[in-house]
Amino acid sequence: MMTDEPKSKKIIIDEDWKSQVEAEREAAKRQQETGATDKAPDAASAAGPQHPMAWPEPSLALLVTTLATQAMAAMGLMSYADGVQTEVDLGQAKHFVDTIGLLEEKTRGNCTAEETALLESALHELRMTYLAVREKMEKTMSGPGGTVLP
Repeated sequence: MMTDEPKSKKIIIDEDWKSQVEAEREAAKRQQETGATDKAPDAASAAGPQHPMAWPEPSLALLVTTLATQAMAAMGLMSYADGVQTEVDLGQAKHFVDTIGLLEEKTRGNCTAEETALLESALHELRMTYLAVREKMEKTMSGPGGTVLP
């Protein structure tokens, strides 16, 4: 038997869910105001920010340029946002340059022409720059009991 009355839809609201949402809103508001967190991160927040950055595709070129940038910073060729130049650490610079050399050696024969050219170019430029920075440091540090640099 059918009736002409429309059936009313029942909405079931879980009161626990509502209180949890309200608690999360309050925590987010407090965090915004204080810049601190009240609780340990949950699985979603541990994975990263709510608005994730669009990361570039992993590639050999990205890896090489990342290592090259680190080498240049270690050679004192970069500056911080406030204009202060990075400190020279030739041991660290040599490590990054040698790491790129290792990549070139281990990937030989498996790279595209562009990747091979990038590796060769980066290594040449970084090695020449390393030698120039080292020579400059040796001149400034020369004197009695001079320091041996890496």
